[in-house]
Amino acid sequence: MVGVLSDIGNYRKVNQDYADYYEDKFKKVYVMADGMGGHNAGEIASKIAVETIIQQFKNHVELLNEEEMLSNSIRLANREIYEQALSSDELSGMGTTITACVVKKYKMVVANVGDSSCYVLKKNGIFKITKDHSLVQQLIDSGSITEQEALKHPNKNIITRALGTHDTVMVDMFHVDLSDVQKVLLCTDGLSNFVTNEEMYDLLWNNTNVDACSKLVELSKLKGSRDNVSIIVFGGECENGWDDAR
Repeated sequence: MVGVLSDIGNYRKVNQDYADYYEDKFKKVYVMADGMGGHNAGEIASKIAVETIIQQFKNHVELLNEEEMLSNSIRLANREIYEQALSSDELSGMGTTITACVVKKYKMVVANVGDSSCYVLKKNGIFKITKDHSLVQQLIDSGSITEQEALKHPNKNIITRALGTHDTVMVDMFHVDLSDVQKVLLCTDGLSNFVTNEEMYDLLWNNTNVDACSKLVELSKLKGSRDNVSIIVFGGECENGWDDAR
């Protein structure tokens, strides 16, 4: 069973996150977005992104090339958000992160723009697949700050790439072999900025996918998360956890 939970969090007045998934006998698609923008614009951007991507996969029953399909659907979503932002003063400047997974057989393709994350849980630990497009990540890469310093950096929420802010977008793609993966976690930074990898591992390993979502959200809020918190957990709840997509 897939676990999905999106929570407004401790302080926000609007939940600008959006998460959803789609499964059929040929593939599984999971999408996570964290919107940005004034008024309700971020909420609109994240919903457009997720729904546009999922609809594209619903329209194409069998996939000849998962990476190409995923990339094209994200670019289509980018264009839709960008054009809507140009058409309305209230939506001007809206954008969203996007992290999406397509599972087919034992393989998974992951796409990422922004700082929402994809992790895989294995017996020996939890591993982050995506790399954030953020100011703090650039500082880490340049050696200006350490990963420990990044945890409390005042500009940790500034992202350097998003969907919908320009007419084109660069999408990072990753390929994952699922043969030794127990579960997959998608989350917004409302979780990843406050809950450690060790805490994620413990809750994912010792709970069902649905229960893990609620416990991770609860822990994030208890630890002072100031953002919306959204999570998708899938795979691995039974011996043949990936069978429907094989």
